[in-house]
Amino acid sequence: MGQYDFRLVNVFAESPLAGNPLCVFEDGRDFDDATMQALALQFNLSETTFILPSASATSRVRIFTPSFEMPFAGHPTLGTAHVVRDLLSTGDALTLEMKAGVIPVTADGDVWTLQAGEPSHRPPEATHANLAAMLGLTVADLGDPPLWVNTGSDQLIIPVASFAAVRKAAPRGDAVQTHGSNGQRAMAYIFAREGDSVLSRFFFLKYGSVVEDPGTGSACANLGGWLLVTGAALPQHLTIDQGAAVGRPCRLGLTVTADRRILVSGRVIELARGTLTL
Repeated sequence: MGQYDFRLVNVFAESPLAGNPLCVFEDGRDFDDATMQALALQFNLSETTFILPSASATSRVRIFTPSFEMPFAGHPTLGTAHVVRDLLSTGDALTLEMKAGVIPVTADGDVWTLQAGEPSHRPPEATHANLAAMLGLTVADLGDPPLWVNTGSDQLIIPVASFAAVRKAAPRGDAVQTHGSNGQRAMAYIFAREGDSVLSRFFFLKYGSVVEDPGTGSACANLGGWLLVTGAALPQHLTIDQGAAVGRPCRLGLTVTADRRILVSGRVIELARGTLTL
């Protein structure tokens, strides 16, 4: 091993020090799985990605949180696409091979858009009372229906009644583990809608404690899936704000087209470049 170039980018960012941070290694071919996982823990961001050659797409991408690998995630897809465009001079349309499949990505300047997969869904086993207690809310604060949705990453999507309910949510870790686990990860995405504006928060467990993600593209895609499977009128064009509660405001765009495509968009800002020596 030797020296390896990486970039730090902020995704869903409207200013340089906002958005959801991402570390992107420009060439991951020399890294084995254990080293990729260790590097993700070293940087300790929501995710770290590694760019690799692909036989079926512009590039292959592996995505690691500090503790496990993910088959798909939204902000790593958009942030990595931004780096791939610069590295390979691809222009504004490219594809990224993920473990979840090949993801088409396009750009308008530094605003990137991905197309998510077809949604699958199932009802949660937890009752409304269970979910309300899990979130530190009342049953009256919940909307309907909560669903597990998967457009690339399986997540529990919970509508709530108001922006105020989103802001006051205070999840309990033990309850998230009990009612928000899909057998591999424990999480919950909550949202409220006022017209075409959405306020959302995404909670997950890390070493047994509840952590809040600033901006979650996979959950935004799953919100698009939730709209589809609950019969929302199409097309839908929503602006989603997330991350203010943790000091990293994020702005996400969600479009569900008349032909049922789910599109997630956000601005990517490159913040820094560096070289790591092993």
